Amino acid sequence: MTNTLAKGANAALSTAVCRVTLTSPTTGIDVSAVLLGQDGKVRGDDDLVFYNHPAQDGVVQEKQTIVADLAAVPTTVDRIAVVASIDPELRVTHFDASNTPHAVVDCGSARFAFLPPPLTHRETVVILIELYRRAGGWKTRAVGQGWDTGLAGLASDFGIVVDDPGPSPSQDSRAVRAAQTRRTPAVPPPPTYAPHMPTAAPPVRQMTPSRPPVPLGKVALTKAGQATIDMRKDDPSLVVTATLEWNGGSAARRRAGADLDLYALYVPGSLVTPPGKRPNKSDQVVYYRQLGSPFAMPYIALAGDSRVPGRETITIRRPDLQGYVLLCAYSAVENGAGSFKSYGARAVVTDGRGSTVTVPLFNNRNLSYWVAIALIDFTVPGGAQIRHVEKYSGNHVEARPTLYSNGNFRMSTGKVEFKTR
Repeated sequence: MTNTLAKGANAALSTAVCRVTLTSPTTGIDVSAVLLGQDGKVRGDDDLVFYNHPAQDGVVQEKQTIVADLAAVPTTVDRIAVVASIDPELRVTHFDASNTPHAVVDCGSARFAFLPPPLTHRETVVILIELYRRAGGWKTRAVGQGWDTGLAGLASDFGIVVDDPGPSPSQDSRAVRAAQTRRTPAVPPPPTYAPHMPTAAPPVRQMTPSRPPVPLGKVALTKAGQATIDMRKDDPSLVVTATLEWNGGSAARRRAGADLDLYALYVPGSLVTPPGKRPNKSDQVVYYRQLGSPFAMPYIALAGDSRVPGRETITIRRPDLQGYVLLCAYSAVENGAGSFKSYGARAVVTDGRGSTVTVPLFNNRNLSYWVAIALIDFTVPGGAQIRHVEKYSGNHVEARPTLYSNGNFRMSTGKVEFKTR
């Protein structure tokens, strides 16, 4: 029996040999895999498995199939991205509605199929499937994220800078790998990607010489505490990652329901209200129904919806264009009564460069569906300040918080949006 996965959906896998086969209905494709660590970066150049390097650490490329012996994959590999790209030897220059590739995952007795939404933005490469570790086991996720910048663009997003600028989508994409590569500290996107958005972006301001940022290390905030991550906001490679983590709490709590959702309410830097001016409400938000984009405004993207205990992650790029980001969690009505603290919920914010701020919860509010956990303030000179705010909605109130253009917020005054299983 074949189970069909929707885009963003995930499923558990047995720890066995899994085969991921990619095919296109009308054109030839090249199939490759990228091995990534917990930080979302390749460990080295050999972590790209493709036609010229067909095997690495239990992952093998066999024509249109990636074979992964999950038991043999080292613990330093946290996820495996399976990639399809246009065969450069054919006349077809990009994916479209007629040739969008699809995937079949065979793992033990389980079989999953993923037919992504049509690729219609001249994408030349797409991540279709991820195999990733979760709670001591392995899962698969349907991704369906494409790039119109070819393998060079994908490589760049995973922290590889190709010295050669790379071919256009119509040129030979195999030349990308042949180019000499070097490691950079850039942090790539998280396990799942936002829908393709136009690549036009505001120009990156020229960086001027200044002292290097000083890493903060690992900091856990106290109640009402705050910490500032030192950063050069005009660094175009900088990515701030914010994660909602929760373990579901006790076994009884997990059985009752433990579906939490990460919401990022935000105000772009261009809309921040100066001191003394009347602030405006902001209705801009990234969440499971509005994933945002990592490559165009707002440069904030959610990695997908997790309906079981674990984590949900957003990435924030172009900090020079950001104002405020309020990290909130929503507890689905079906979870019943229970505090966010009882789920083991917390927020974690990191720049991937030695600064990590953990924001815990201290209060038990059993009848609230919403909690605002942390505010990230990008208006602070020379950095981003993370503040512990921990405010709860009224009892049984479904309305989400409202963020204002001066960084203040009010609970229980925003849009009401029910989520069902």
